[in-house]
Parts: sequence; structure tokens; C-alpha cells
Amino acid sequence: MDICNALGAPILGGVNYAAWGYLTKRPRTDQEWKWAVSNMKEVAAYAKATGTVTICVECVNRFETHFLNIAEDAVRFCKDVGYDNMKVHLDCFHMIREEKSFSQAVKTCGKEYLGYIHVNENDRGIPGTGLVPFREFFEATRDIGYDGPMVIESFDPSFEELAGNCAIWRKFADSGEELAILGLVNLKRISEAI
Repeated sequence: MDICNALGAPILGGVNYAAWGYLTKRPRTDQEWKWAVSNMKEVAAYAKATGTVTICVECVNRFETHFLNIAEDAVRFCKDVGYDNMKVHLDCFHMIREEKSFSQAVKTCGKEYLGYIHVNENDRGIPGTGLVPFREFFEATRDIGYDGPMVIESFDPSFEELAGNCAIWRKFADSGEELAILGLVNLKRISEAI
């Protein structure tokens, strides 16, 4: 929170509620839930007391955490923490593996709880070139009145440590800039057609 406040960063998103990549090889327990909620209450209270940072909890796929995989669980987590600076971070890369419906996941969050979005393709490549139903997704975000950030998150295999942690073994574009530029063109085209 102190770093976010110093930078003027309005959002702290990601897997900030559990140890990313740590898998217990079993479903989360009630005790784990209580620990996470209790600790996040302290963080949310500190965030409110020291600045205006919104904490967005990212539901990620089952291979990266056993704790929050779907929007429904993330909304429940935010409600249990009970602070209005708690929101959900949706990521299309993870959603395509875990959610039954992109539009239902967005509606589950609603405007009240949806706070941040990664508009990633199913392979983390150029958005709009794969399997993610972006039209359905954008229609749902429009329907709930979401007006927050939508960010392309991808990884360059030349950044070896991060690429290794995220299992990125091939290039998706000639450069990160190309991926971002082409992805933005595709996403704008899809969004404008709605």
C-alpha cells in the first residue's frame, strides 16, 4: 500500500490474497478462507487509512492457485472482507479455463465489485486472435456500466524469470509493442462493432 500511495497507483490487483503458485493439492479449507479474510481486512483498513488504493483480487486458474478461481468466489471474498475498497480483478486468460460464461462472470461481479480487467487471449498472445469471446465479454461489461481499466497482460519470453514463472515458452509477436498495438486494434474493432 505504501508503494501504491507513493506512486499514486489507484489499484493493487493480482493474486494479493494468497501465495501465488502455491498449491496444496486439495480444495481451499474454511481455515484458509478465515485467515485470508482476516488478513485482507487489515490490508483494506490500512489502504483506507493511508490513501485511496482499491484492492482487486484476481481469480486465476487452478494451476496457479487453489484459492480463488471464479468470479463468484472472488465476490464472496470481497463481501466477507467487508470494505468498499475491495473489488474483483477478472482476467480473460484465466476465465476461459474456469468460468462457464464470460457474461455471467461479469454479471456476478456487477458494477459494485468489478474493479479491474486483463483483456488477454487464451494463449496470452495477441487479443482477438484466439478463443476468448471478447464480443460477449464487452457486451457484458457495457451492460453493467463498467468504466474501469482494461489492460493487455502478456509476457515476452526474453524476460526469462517471469516467462518461466508463467510458462511462456514461445513468442506470440515479434515484440511486446507489436502485441500491444495489434491487440488494441483488434479489441477496439470488436468493441466498436457492439
